[in-house]
Amino acid sequence: MVTGVLIDWGGVLTTSLSVSIAKWIEADGIDADHYRVVMRELVDHAYRDGDGNSVVHALERGELDGPSFERDLAARLRTVDGVPPVAEGLLDRMFAGFERVDAMYDMLRAVREYGVKTCLVSNSWSNSYPRDDWDGVFDAIVISGEVGMRKPEPRIFHHALDLVGLSGEECVFIDDIEANIIAAGALGISGIHHRDPDTTITKLESLLRLTLRRAQ
Repeated sequence: MVTGVLIDWGGVLTTSLSVSIAKWIEADGIDADHYRVVMRELVDHAYRDGDGNSVVHALERGELDGPSFERDLAARLRTVDGVPPVAEGLLDRMFAGFERVDAMYDMLRAVREYGVKTCLVSNSWSNSYPRDDWDGVFDAIVISGEVGMRKPEPRIFHHALDLVGLSGEECVFIDDIEANIIAAGALGISGIHHRDPDTTITKLESLLRLTLRRAQ
């Protein structure tokens, strides 16, 4: 019986990363094709074939601070004018397009009303989080840069499970990155690969056998 929901933040409780990035690319005049080449290399190393020592790993674990990563990333990128973008504030500008998805927050509140535990499990890029109402949404919070662990490392999932006092088999994990879902699955945690709020909520209702949408 599933009695716990572990959930990602960026791209799940917010609008998609790709939308935010597209807004930033246009605003900063970034060479989009070159950006995709650079990020594909960084992300592939971090999530697929890396040795655990990439700059992304270090950033997400809090071993590398935001300004240092911004300087590293800015040096790899270029604008349409052929020069590196301004490093200072680069991460804030990249994520400025994130918008809260209220339907997902409403779902989490409904889940908690049924007594199901909730835990945020988010890989941070030295970014700030809108925490004003989190006390009413999460029973526990795990942010990679604060705990020195990152998805898809098994230890971050073990840490989240310990905080909510549940086993892997008692939890479902919602994330928009398949590698993270697979890693959680290896620990017995059911997975929902997030694509859009409606589909995710429908799948969660089926798994929990609960109604999570309020009547209109």
